Amino acid sequence: MTVNKFIRNLLNLKELSVTHVELHARKRTLDLWVKPYKNGCLCPHCHRRGRIVRIMDECRLWRDLTLYGCMVMLWYCPKEIMCPTHGRVQENIPWADDYARITYRFEYAMLVYCQIMSQKAAAQMLHIAQSTLSDLLHRSIERIRDGHRIRDLKAIGVDEISYCKGHKYATIVYDIKKACVVWVGKGKGEKTIDRFFKEMLSDYQKRKIKWATCDMSQAYINAIENHCPNVTLILDRFHIVKKLNEAVDEVRKEQWREASGDERKTLKGLRWLLYRHSSKRSKKDTWILNTLRKGNRRIHRAWVLKDEFEHFWDYKTHWAADRFIKRWTTTALKSRLEPIRRFVKTIRKHMHRILPYVETRMTNAVAEGLNRIIKIIKNRASGFRTLEAFTDLIFLTVGDLNIPEQIPKDFRTI
Repeated sequence: MTVNKFIRNLLNLKELSVTHVELHARKRTLDLWVKPYKNGCLCPHCHRRGRIVRIMDECRLWRDLTLYGCMVMLWYCPKEIMCPTHGRVQENIPWADDYARITYRFEYAMLVYCQIMSQKAAAQMLHIAQSTLSDLLHRSIERIRDGHRIRDLKAIGVDEISYCKGHKYATIVYDIKKACVVWVGKGKGEKTIDRFFKEMLSDYQKRKIKWATCDMSQAYINAIENHCPNVTLILDRFHIVKKLNEAVDEVRKEQWREASGDERKTLKGLRWLLYRHSSKRSKKDTWILNTLRKGNRRIHRAWVLKDEFEHFWDYKTHWAADRFIKRWTTTALKSRLEPIRRFVKTIRKHMHRILPYVETRMTNAVAEGLNRIIKIIKNRASGFRTLEAFTDLIFLTVGDLNIPEQIPKDFRTI
């Protein structure tokens, strides 16, 4: 076996041939002079062979993965060729992107490591400075995502996150079906989400959106319904339940403020019992709440209405759920509990956005799950100075484009 073949097999080098080797033991550096293997002088755009015009005077340098603590460097003098279609261009470099200083293999390892660990840990594993890795990482993500378009978007979710101190927010749009992030925009509110629909989607794509989920923010509701003519908007179940729990808790607070010292002892510790779902309560908890029938009828009435509303989520047909919600709202309005009455007005206002849940079972749970991953990304980096850097890491980890898979298949090795 020749030295050339041995090194190519040892380092798993593809698409290139080794012409010369130098090992610097003191510097822990392995220099390899290489050239394209059987496919040189190809146009980088159309991959047609061209006539050599000039050979570069100085060799270019690419960094490859570290081997047993030894830094591997590739050296080559690229050629300028005359392509029949694209004119005078630099020949295609099969092991790296145009004008890059790292190989595809190094780039793939960097992207995969940064998906699962902090940039500091990835820099230590790749034996480079953290600032250098950060610069290379964001350049790679921007290059790979350049020109990427959103495709096959049928169900979207909208939510917001805080990315920095000082009430700085970002709006995130999710693909509910594929469980990924498709867009991140600075700010929150209707103007921000309008930018997504105007800049990122065509009229045809807007018509293709069939379902959308969001919280009870009127800004998101208006933007989605204004831009998507065929959409069925479904308000998130979690936020509706949260709104009802807040109404019940407001009743408890009112009674607490009106109660005397002895009466407050019977009301103490009720907050979390009232929040608890019926399936999570013990018999003792239910007994305590039932004693309120004599101790405080207003809190007991609010709790009974809350427990009855839980049955709405179990319905399977639209007509049955519609009949239930109308009966429940009528009963709740007669309760003479002002916080509950305000909740009923909200329910009646959004009735056509709540009932579709019964048939679709669609919620914002996917978006909330992705939000948890996004928070992990932020905590892993101990925060980001700019939204652009944060956005790149979001797209790398939970984006709609699998960025490491865009590296040529032959170089996806670690």
